[in-house]
Amino acid sequence: QVQLVESGGGLVQAGGSLRLSCAASGSISSSNFMAWYRQAPGKQRDLVALIRSYGITNYADSVKGRFTISRDNAKNTVYLQMNNLQPEDTADYYCNANFGPRGTYWGRGTQVTVSA
Repeated sequence: QVQLVESGGGLVQAGGSLRLSCAASGSISSSNFMAWYRQAPGKQRDLVALIRSYGITNYADSVKGRFTISRDNAKNTVYLQMNNLQPEDTADYYCNANFGPRGTYWGRGTQVTVSA
């Protein structure tokens, strides 16, 4: 069982930046991938970015060039650097850890609000 705790959300003006962190209670080095998802009010939860165990990253088209996902296995932490934030980025952001058949885990989320 791995517990994930997100932090770093908040209120920011359009064009601003935030850095989200996801701290895991156990090792993430053996995960298939770590990911960030987001869910806006009344909408489904969508993938924002993921990073595989060997460092390959994938991003949603809407955040490419603005968001950067990274991981520090020594600290069991995953980050999401978000630059040039826009109102449409407003959502609850969730950390996800995928260990394949050993399970998938979610954090409780952190809220990001971007004002125009």
